[in-house]
Amino acid sequence: MTGGDSGHATAYDTTRTSATPGMAGRPVRLVPDMTTTSFDPRVLLAESRLGVLATIKSDGRPQLSPVTPFYDQETEVIYVSMREGLAKTANLRRDPRAALEVTSPDGWAWATAEGTVELTGPGTDPQGPEVEALVDYYRRAAGDHPDWDEYRSVMVSDRRVLMVMAVEHVYGAKIR
Repeated sequence: MTGGDSGHATAYDTTRTSATPGMAGRPVRLVPDMTTTSFDPRVLLAESRLGVLATIKSDGRPQLSPVTPFYDQETEVIYVSMREGLAKTANLRRDPRAALEVTSPDGWAWATAEGTVELTGPGTDPQGPEVEALVDYYRRAAGDHPDWDEYRSVMVSDRRVLMVMAVEHVYGAKIR
């Protein structure tokens, strides 16, 4: 697959492998696969509950973290709960640019969202606005919690932070 500045990805059929000496068994990039059906990467983002968040380290290299995102398609916003003190949180406090990549369960489709992040928290009061933002995130992503008092307490003790990414660019492909 290739992707350019246009935000469009071209899917290639890589199911065949090379017979060239030294390249045996490696995928060969063939002709673009024109058999794929219409694909909206935003739908995959909305359905996915596991992704990889890319942030930027202080030396400019990417830092990748597995996360459990919630994408609100109507508002074009991605939410992720994370702990204060982790590399991704520190990176986002220094440089709010981020990207989130998700893959379909069968591995044949992917979507990437890029944007700018705002962080809320951590909160020190279980009834405070920082924790309330995490409660709202949980309700939208998973529904009701069996014990909201316990959830609020854990959000404070874990020093949870809510990442809110305004999605600026989405791209992806379905190659099968």
